[in-house]
Amino acid sequence: MNESSARALLSGRSRSQSFLHPESLSWDSSCFASSPVDFLQELPSYRSIARKRTNILSRDKQCGTLLKPADSYSSQMEEGITENLNSQSIRNYALNISEKRRLRDIQETQMKYLSEWDQWKRYSSKSWKRFTEKAREMAAHLELWREDMRSIDGKFGTGIQSYFSFLRFLVLLNLVIFLIIFLLVLLPVLLTKYKITNSSFVFIPSKAIDTQCTVYPRSSSALIYFYTYIIDLLSGTGFLEETNLFYGRYTIDGVKFQNFTYDLPLAYLLSTIAYLALSLLWIVKRSVEGFKISLIRSEEHSQSYCNKIFAGWDFCITSHSMADVKHSSLHYELRADLEEERIRQKIAERTSEETIRIYSLRLFLNCIVLAVLAACFYAIYRATIFSQEHMKKEIDEMVFGENLLILYLPSIVITLANFITPMIFTKIIHYEDYSPGFEIRLTILRCVFMRLATICVLVFTLGSKITSCDNNSCELCGYNQKLYPCWETQVGQEMYKLMIFDLIIILAMTLFVDFPRKLLVTYCSSRKLTQCWGQQEFAIPDNVLGIVYGQTICWIGAFFSPLLPAIATLKFIIIFYVKEMSLIHTCRPSPKQFRASNSNFFFLLVLLIGLCLAIIPLTISMAHIPSSKACGPFTNFNTTWDVVPKTVSTFPSSLQSLLHGVTSEAFAVPFFMIICLIMFYFIALAGAHKRVVVQLREQLSLESHDKRYLIQKLTEAQRDVRK
Repeated sequence: MNESSARALLSGRSRSQSFLHPESLSWDSSCFASSPVDFLQELPSYRSIARKRTNILSRDKQCGTLLKPADSYSSQMEEGITENLNSQSIRNYALNISEKRRLRDIQETQMKYLSEWDQWKRYSSKSWKRFTEKAREMAAHLELWREDMRSIDGKFGTGIQSYFSFLRFLVLLNLVIFLIIFLLVLLPVLLTKYKITNSSFVFIPSKAIDTQCTVYPRSSSALIYFYTYIIDLLSGTGFLEETNLFYGRYTIDGVKFQNFTYDLPLAYLLSTIAYLALSLLWIVKRSVEGFKISLIRSEEHSQSYCNKIFAGWDFCITSHSMADVKHSSLHYELRADLEEERIRQKIAERTSEETIRIYSLRLFLNCIVLAVLAACFYAIYRATIFSQEHMKKEIDEMVFGENLLILYLPSIVITLANFITPMIFTKIIHYEDYSPGFEIRLTILRCVFMRLATICVLVFTLGSKITSCDNNSCELCGYNQKLYPCWETQVGQEMYKLMIFDLIIILAMTLFVDFPRKLLVTYCSSRKLTQCWGQQEFAIPDNVLGIVYGQTICWIGAFFSPLLPAIATLKFIIIFYVKEMSLIHTCRPSPKQFRASNSNFFFLLVLLIGLCLAIIPLTISMAHIPSSKACGPFTNFNTTWDVVPKTVSTFPSSLQSLLHGVTSEAFAVPFFMIICLIMFYFIALAGAHKRVVVQLREQLSLESHDKRYLIQKLTEAQRDVRK
């Protein structure tokens, strides 16, 4: 009864499809011996398939399976609907309202013949789907900056809105990172410190450590000038060094509660591993969808013009000025596509002498790029060494500005390098004769490497200073205890200064550059200087590189300064409102706009690169550099990672054997081989899917040829009838 109802429901649909599809006409003419239509066998799709399937041509002509009949299509659709009616929602089918109502009646009829258990499962699944839909609606209403995002999306398009969405994602990410560190590290300490719970600190003095290594001079409590507080607030020294902001305040071996002892060193290490793993998984999860869309778009070179003309408009735009910007953006993209096509033709027509000349020029220009990068890295290295050697002077021996300049010298050099090198790279790329799209990608890649590598250079320079000593004085403690009695705190202070200075630069550029520039362009537009200068553009890549730079600092510094993610959260909230105000009042969108799908994937890819670069110095500092013996939770361990073997040694012998077996080579080699086999399987599966996609695209192309051929034949038939 159900099957016959579905068949009756879809009979009209199959008749309409048999009228519309040329292949259904071929089925009717071949199987039902109706009036012959021989020209259908001249269709481009028929000829293409006949050439590809010559071995099964005779069988297909007898039963009519070469071109899929409409009745077979409709029957398969009926079977698919009746089979999947229980597992899928009716709204997923591309049917009109009356057909969906009939299918719902069929579904209710089927429910009567099910068992009570199946009926309960059906009702529970429906209830769960309704609950999840309601929960999504509530979450959408509680979404952070929901109205601001809609306003930006309506006035400036999805490309700029994707930047603010990315900024919101970083706010949530840092908030979650702070909660992880707070729950695992800070909360037990605060509960014990303020006597909220019946717990006490555990201190385990180590007998193997020399007393000289445990010396940690604290800041003096003598008369302090007012500007000293400002220096301490900007540099993380003085009174801030005595707070829970930095690593040195967690010199605790554990927290003893009533029934158990909380291992603080292990929790400190696990919190670092947890926030790095969470960041990696969250970024990969968000980038999968953008990667799929980017992969699909990368295969549509032949259809790029049609996509831009017929599907390139952003219907979220409501502002006339933004509509003009979108027009210019589409015009720019079409010009860029034509330029890329011209360059491809130019490359194809190059002679061997021209090829040698252009590659020689590119080699020379890349050497210049490497020289610029090397000069910037060396300047950061020298500035860091100079700052570390002179920052130990007493405040009374230098004036306020000199002290602040020495403290912030590495941050100033890094900011200048990040400001100057993009302009140099932009000038150099014009002489390398690349396509416009590749020029943008290569310039962004160089800027990303420059911004993120400067942080690594700073960290590795500090590491070299920490582990290097004169006259073999490092043999006692394993590091330069004289200059760095608590080197983790001092690394955290450097990350704190980079974070604060980056925020100061963003605020200063907005208040003292963007707003005066807007005023000059608005009220002094008759002058040639302001006309040449123009209004500030809201460049999405530059702004994204800035916040990725700040997030990389947060990832590195969270181990040395546990409260740095909270500061980063406040910083990104301030940046959101500052950038929104700057966008609305002082900036104009760049004509080189980004699509939202491409932007999201690009942003997350750059963020993933920053995360990978942040993991490298953290791993080296935790596994190879000896931990400070005068401060921190790892005073009784040679390195930070040594807490893991000690914890494993307290496990039962069976669990220890299991862990040693999992980490042994006997387990690692087969596991690696299985992973490789799985990877090869998915690569083969992806190749098969790619071939299917190519075939489907060919089929779509053939269908367009069929339509043109049928229109041509219909026109000829109409002419014959008129004659």
